[in-house]
Amino acid sequence: METTALTVVKRSGVAEPFDRSKVINGVRKACQGRPVTSDDLAMLAQEVEEAIRATGHAEVDAHDVGLAILEPLRRLDQVAYLRFASVYRGFESLQDFQAALDDLRETGETPRRPALQPRLFTR
Repeated sequence: METTALTVVKRSGVAEPFDRSKVINGVRKACQGRPVTSDDLAMLAQEVEEAIRATGHAEVDAHDVGLAILEPLRRLDQVAYLRFASVYRGFESLQDFQAALDDLRETGETPRRPALQPRLFTR
């Protein structure tokens, strides 16, 4: 089965082929120090590409790629989601973070896997 080429149009107007590795690299920093594996990131990038392809458009704005990242990242790791969303959506105040936290609480969603348990350090 042949897939149609998917093109991403950046803010500058430059168009380039969709590249899953760019999605992974864009999310990697938000996932730093979190229990997110390379396989998790690869699956997220695949899910993002599938969601974009499902729109039926051969060209998509880079902003729409970012929007497509938010929900799968939210399900994968809520802390990484908040980190990514704070930059992507340009949070400017504590109220922006609070609103995002309230939204996470309202949905009642929990991450795919339980959070790491705190370690007790003994001497």
